Amino acid sequence: MRKKGPWQTVANRPETFGASVAIVNKVRLATLVAALAAAVLLPAAPASAQALRNQTGQTVDSVAAVVNDDVITVRELDGRVGLIERRLAQQHAPVPPQDQLRAQVLNQMVLERIQLEKAKEDGIVVDDAAVQKTLQRLAAANNLSLDVYRARIEAEGVPWSVFTRDARNELTLSKLREKEVDSKVTVSDAEVANYIASQRGPGARAQQDLRIEHILVKAPAGASEADVAAAQKKAEAILQQAKGGAKFETLAKQNSQAADAAKGGDLGFKAPSTLPAPFVTAAAQLRPGEVNPDVIRTDAGFEVMRLVDRRVGVGGSAADAPKLVQTHVRHILLRVGEGQPEAGARQKLLEIRQQIEAGGDFAKFASTYSQDGSASQGGDLGWISPGETVPEFERAMNNLKDGEISEPVRSEYGYHLIQVLGRREAEGSVQQQLDLARQAIGQRKAEQAYADWLRQLRDSAYVQYKIGGAVAQQQ
Repeated sequence: MRKKGPWQTVANRPETFGASVAIVNKVRLATLVAALAAAVLLPAAPASAQALRNQTGQTVDSVAAVVNDDVITVRELDGRVGLIERRLAQQHAPVPPQDQLRAQVLNQMVLERIQLEKAKEDGIVVDDAAVQKTLQRLAAANNLSLDVYRARIEAEGVPWSVFTRDARNELTLSKLREKEVDSKVTVSDAEVANYIASQRGPGARAQQDLRIEHILVKAPAGASEADVAAAQKKAEAILQQAKGGAKFETLAKQNSQAADAAKGGDLGFKAPSTLPAPFVTAAAQLRPGEVNPDVIRTDAGFEVMRLVDRRVGVGGSAADAPKLVQTHVRHILLRVGEGQPEAGARQKLLEIRQQIEAGGDFAKFASTYSQDGSASQGGDLGWISPGETVPEFERAMNNLKDGEISEPVRSEYGYHLIQVLGRREAEGSVQQQLDLARQAIGQRKAEQAYADWLRQLRDSAYVQYKIGGAVAQQQ
């Protein structure tokens, strides 16, 4: 998946059509042509176009930008801009000023070309069968046959050959991102536990099962002082060996007087409520793999303890599981940057907020003004799970009551007006809720990793803009 906006779920809806040039790589295959105009606000571009001439010296096209050993022509740029303008007009979405739109589209085309070259270097190939299957899936998602779907695309001014080519490119970029970024993102059990705890309110903690190994030297109640002292001395000697690097499992088999000695003292994963309280207290201060620095006194005797690992508890019923609250939310987004100053965007949203609170229709204002793919749905993002938005958006959303509208909220994407329409607890089994949390964390980490990777890829490329001002080179 490409870089999304301040949420994640909208990108997975086959019926949603992208409507704004300001979407940064929020591309789905059903909206290839419109979405490919997404804005990555790189430095504005330079000088008069460099002409391409045929063998007789006649001008056949002009160069808009040089990307490594390739070029983007003015004809290609104009074609893409024209498609975007028609799509935005069909969806009654705001169309940016021509200069701003061309700069945004050209920047996106540069990024696309750089990624496609990288995919070629990596040997990534998408065959015709995969493209055809994708086109058929898109048609089915819109409840159309492929022939009717093709006719609709062409009626919107998009040549089928262009749509097919963009489908192939989009699949290629997806495979490239999976190889270079997504496959390298990992999410630990500790991250899942902390994430779930953060959704349950201040001070709440998600239960973590503990896997503990122990060595028991018996000193039961009623034992003589000499026996107790001898047991403690033996336990402390074993502890020193464990802290010195001796294999804990071997020490347990040789010395433990517990029933699980033959298993190396391994208790397996257990809920904290089923473990001796001193074990739980000690484990809270340990990292996985660490031996408790002191011998633990229990009713049974003296214990040497090692924390093997932690994991989010998966036992119990769905009713016992930590609940994840989902929020039904909509928003209006105004981008900032070229042609739109910070103060202007914020002031415009304050005016819109005042009109909505005076009785205006939020959805209509979103459809008219929002510079986001959700504009055609009245700004509705549907049910959002925790972790599916950028932090600034999520914090503001979580602080709103049902029906309440936020003040303008600044994020990396611009300024938002946010309205919460309702909340619900995520349903499903314990494992499903854990999977949901893991997925949300993974998506967030993947988006940041992708943004960093894309920035590095862009910085390592040779790009020379040929339209807009003085020639600028980046290498």
